[in-house]
Amino acid sequence: MIETGLKDKVVVVTGAAAGIGQATARRFAQEGARVACWDVKDGEPPPGGSFQKVDVTQSTSVSAAVDEVIGRWGTIHVLVNNAGILRDAQLVKYKDGAVAGIMSDDQFDAVIGVNLRAVFLCTRAVAPHMIRGGGGVILNASSVVGLYGNFGQTNYVATKSGVIGMTRVWARELGRYGIRVNAVAPGFIATDMVKSIPEKILQSMREHTPLGRMGQPEDIANAYVWLASDAASFVSGTVLSVDGGVVTGT
Repeated sequence: MIETGLKDKVVVVTGAAAGIGQATARRFAQEGARVACWDVKDGEPPPGGSFQKVDVTQSTSVSAAVDEVIGRWGTIHVLVNNAGILRDAQLVKYKDGAVAGIMSDDQFDAVIGVNLRAVFLCTRAVAPHMIRGGGGVILNASSVVGLYGNFGQTNYVATKSGVIGMTRVWARELGRYGIRVNAVAPGFIATDMVKSIPEKILQSMREHTPLGRMGQPEDIANAYVWLASDAASFVSGTVLSVDGGVVTGT
């Protein structure tokens, strides 16, 4: 086994109650890390970890959660900004000579709040502790659609593109303090949220993935662990696509 250097490191994972976040928390715990799991939903921590009910869109909730982690373990070495939601709709749906639907203010704002604002709030709250501690790793959830766009996802694509921009800014700003900042851009991943999509669409996703399958949450968790590990100690400001080749297949 490759030594990751993550044993006893303190790791915060947002959106950790299910899916990629849950798999990521478990994977870090397997490396011996002490994992603080954050989510608005109920969940269970991995062995040796903790679980906190946190609304990552609210700065007071985030600050209180950070204080709790610091009080428990004294520092934070890794932050995984994984929390995300979908509220898909066309910008304007036009049918039979009339507007049949639009993306509402609420749909746009909800996704911006969780997928973009929360990344900003969590990173702003954690970064000072990393600076004082002499370094750290910040990992942000983007998406292949943030690189190439996607029909019916104005809000989601805006957030995932924005995450890439913030990742590159923070890599420049925080590198002098020994903090590495990277993003992961998943392709089609078989989470419970995705599995609820009609089978016809799921089959199309598989057909557009050159490796012929959807990814598993563990595929993304492994990418996060590698980027946080000593093996990636000179990697910062990058976007790692974990997509089975889907970009080249579209």
